Amino acid sequence: MNFDLNTLVRENIKNLTPYSSARDEFKGEASIYLDANENSYGSPLTKWYNRYPDPLQWSLKQKIGAIKNIDPQNILLGNGSDECIDLMIRAFCEPGKDNIVICPPTYGMYEVYGNINNVAVKKIPLLRNYQLDMDALQEEVDADTKILFFCSPNNPTGNNLNREDIETVLAHFDGLVVLDEAYINFSRQRSFVADLKEYPNLVILQTFSKAWGLAALRLGMTLASAEIIDILNKIKPPYNINSATQELALKALDNLDDVNGMIQTIVAEREALANAFQQLAIVEKVHPSDANFLLVQVKDANAVYDYLKSKGTIVRNRSNVLLCEGCLRITIGTEKENKDLLNQLKQFTAEVV
Repeated sequence: MNFDLNTLVRENIKNLTPYSSARDEFKGEASIYLDANENSYGSPLTKWYNRYPDPLQWSLKQKIGAIKNIDPQNILLGNGSDECIDLMIRAFCEPGKDNIVICPPTYGMYEVYGNINNVAVKKIPLLRNYQLDMDALQEEVDADTKILFFCSPNNPTGNNLNREDIETVLAHFDGLVVLDEAYINFSRQRSFVADLKEYPNLVILQTFSKAWGLAALRLGMTLASAEIIDILNKIKPPYNINSATQELALKALDNLDDVNGMIQTIVAEREALANAFQQLAIVEKVHPSDANFLLVQVKDANAVYDYLKSKGTIVRNRSNVLLCEGCLRITIGTEKENKDLLNQLKQFTAEVV
């Protein structure tokens, strides 16, 4: 690998003078703030929300860094992981020239942001076992491929990608490898966070939406070298993470034991639900999962989906997605929700079998 970050960055981004906010120029504590054109009288909600938030979220990054054993300088926080994906493409892909690679079936926003930014999207489908097609990757990746997007555990399939395959790509690809670990907390495979120092081209995405149960806050994480994070900080909006989100996330991080307990419960429910599904005559296959959902192949997925919807239960119909023919993606619910779902599926089975 001949990785050189400087050759990947768009020329206009290299030359960009980032916006300097009032909170960038003064980072200390003061008794009177008259520098940011805020409303000094407060707000109807609380006297605190009249002030702009920390643009680089240092308190939050320090606490995240302590939990993940990573330097805060290696963390960028985004308005959901979606913003992080967008920033990566905007920073490193020249519109109308460069391309990114995705491996469907996978998370759809990689392609959406490629299209938004006028960056070509090369699709190299997974193999039938939902693993990377290493031969096709070698053939299709070219000099204009700047970013490879991998999702592990993968959405919507739920499985981990082979760790050895990811390591092989990291060792031989001269561009950036973005590894989306949104579901890593539910996985038996360890995160690649500890490998960031070994692979300068590795970028990891994680989120507060899944294991932390904070989807409404829209808080995503990019973990990468300080050099990559510095580039992304140049182009992110100055106040992309609001004060309320920062405050609530800080409180959540003080409850790590509770989160770990929820993860254990979800994993146990996942295994119980997978076993129960396999006993149903309408179920053809339950795909192995390391996420907080199951991909389940059923007889007549459209009919099952419509029946569940009529009972007030909503799952995700993935039957029209490549390599997911006849499949429903089912999130692991509470124990009661899972029991209700099973009862509804048993009723459907009794009516059609």
